[in-house]
Amino acid sequence: MAEITATQVKELREKSGAPMMDCKKALTEADGDIEKAFVVLRKRGVSVMEKKAGRATKDGAVTSYIHAGGKIGVLLEVNCESDFVARTDDFKNLVHDIAMHIAAVDPRFIRKEDVTPEAFEKEKDIYMAQAMASGKPANIAEKMVTGKMAKFYEEVCLLEQPFIKDQTVTITQLIAAVVGKLGENITVRRFARFKVGEIDQTVAVTKPQADAAAE
Repeated sequence: MAEITATQVKELREKSGAPMMDCKKALTEADGDIEKAFVVLRKRGVSVMEKKAGRATKDGAVTSYIHAGGKIGVLLEVNCESDFVARTDDFKNLVHDIAMHIAAVDPRFIRKEDVTPEAFEKEKDIYMAQAMASGKPANIAEKMVTGKMAKFYEEVCLLEQPFIKDQTVTITQLIAAVVGKLGENITVRRFARFKVGEIDQTVAVTKPQADAAAE
């Protein structure tokens, strides 16, 4: 087993933002490989986020982001469990990064569960028609459609998208890293995106899972 140095721990901490002890444990598990340790921390963060998903998020922040010389604007609400976490730099930076991502990528929904049946069926019908037109048998066409629908979610759902500043990390993983560090559930509540000259703006809303479960 490779000896874990303070320099490695510091580098991983700067890369991931995770606590020192978590970085050291991840490096030990990855036998000193920083990239593998980073993946370990990501998976651990998602696991922590899943465990905290049922906890209510009643606090948080609303932020705005203006892009492209005032041509694109985003209003975004991200929730957490306490005002203490809402005031931390880690939370504020996360909210800013998500708003910037929305401005650049223009997702239509927040989660896969938020995709409307109409939007889902419309895309599925288009993909099925394309697959059948290529002459594929029905069973093969179905498999092709399944694969394309997974890509569709990545294209339109905020949490499924690769982060604009780091394509190896999804927005879910970006949030999970902060959840793991701050120890509170964090959810994206809603956003609106406006672009100069466009009549229709993108508006997406979702309910925190704890709120939805209570209804």
